[in-house]
Amino acid sequence: MTRYSDTSIAGEPSLSGRVVLQIVPELNSGGAERSAIEVAEALASVGARGLVAAKGGRMVSELQARGGVWLPFPAGSKNPLQMMMNSVRLARILRDEGVDILHARSRASAWVAYFAARQASVKFVTTYHGAYSGASAMKLRYNAIMASGQAVIANSAFTARRILELDPSVADRLFVIPRGVDLRHFAPDAIDPARVERLRTQWGVAPHERIVLMPARLSPRKGFAVVAEAVKLLTAQGARDHFIVILAGDAHSESFRKTVETQISRDGLGPFMRLVGHCDDMPAAYLAAAAVIAPATTPEAFGRIGVEAQAMGAPVIVSDIGAAAEIVLAPPDLPEHLATGWRVPAGEPAALATAIEEALGLKASARDALSLRAREHARRRFSIEEMQRATLDVYQRLLRAP
Repeated sequence: MTRYSDTSIAGEPSLSGRVVLQIVPELNSGGAERSAIEVAEALASVGARGLVAAKGGRMVSELQARGGVWLPFPAGSKNPLQMMMNSVRLARILRDEGVDILHARSRASAWVAYFAARQASVKFVTTYHGAYSGASAMKLRYNAIMASGQAVIANSAFTARRILELDPSVADRLFVIPRGVDLRHFAPDAIDPARVERLRTQWGVAPHERIVLMPARLSPRKGFAVVAEAVKLLTAQGARDHFIVILAGDAHSESFRKTVETQISRDGLGPFMRLVGHCDDMPAAYLAAAAVIAPATTPEAFGRIGVEAQAMGAPVIVSDIGAAAEIVLAPPDLPEHLATGWRVPAGEPAALATAIEEALGLKASARDALSLRAREHARRRFSIEEMQRATLDVYQRLLRAP
């Protein structure tokens, strides 16, 4: 069996005075963006400079508040000529800022970063935030840039296995670092009940309605069609007026948002499903939920929703594909009384409907026990502090290397 490096070196990395630049397309939402901010914060805490090159976005102020520095940069461009120009421009930034390590978190920006790092002679790191697949030689070549780092970080064991299947030579520089959750913010006791009430009012949820929360970008692969079919099954079984599905997240595109709205209206699901767009208070959203669903139809490299929901003690249901088994503990891997949520077959509305019904039907004692198990699992496996420490350790390893 192929083995890959771990990050179990003891001791806090000493990076004082060093400069690390992370590059992401933009700072609006998503796992790559969130991780970049959290790592920039960790760098600041040890006396290093954490720069983030990105187009911009709603998260810029948070980056700056947490000690990071934003460098406006068109990192998301996929135009070949623009990417060549950006590579030269980025190399100049690396030299001007005295950057020691360049860390790319997406494919287009990784191509730019790879050549910039070579021009400026700085260490190069990549992180797989997705389980990229390719049906053509051209696509495989495009994806391969993510394995070109002197250190390659996978956000789950599932992602690491996918990387090694495509390129076994990465094994000696591959590190598995699960994403972390800031348990200072994703903690039930830290949430003022007024925040929960504000969201319910904002979303137009009646006092008697229980929220089934789907907090994901509105895109086909996130499983909207499966949810719609599951809601049809539930309402046919007499669950009317007992719950409402809240779809919280930006839309993949305006055309897809309209498609979703049209389907909801056509199928008579308006009373049971509501699009609310981006939510700026996810801890309160999870606390407001009677159940949280993440019914992706394609494998996901990590599963942020499952971790955050568990950290908040919310009953969570995920598709049993990708990294789900690492995120949510459930049968058949362990007895039901040790489960931290539900894993259901992807693309099966009946299975999703059954799990939603079970989650909504939990008695108070069973829900409390599930909540405690889920919160402990999130604390033990997915703390932001461990993710930050492990990432800084990878940086330090690189700086030690010749």
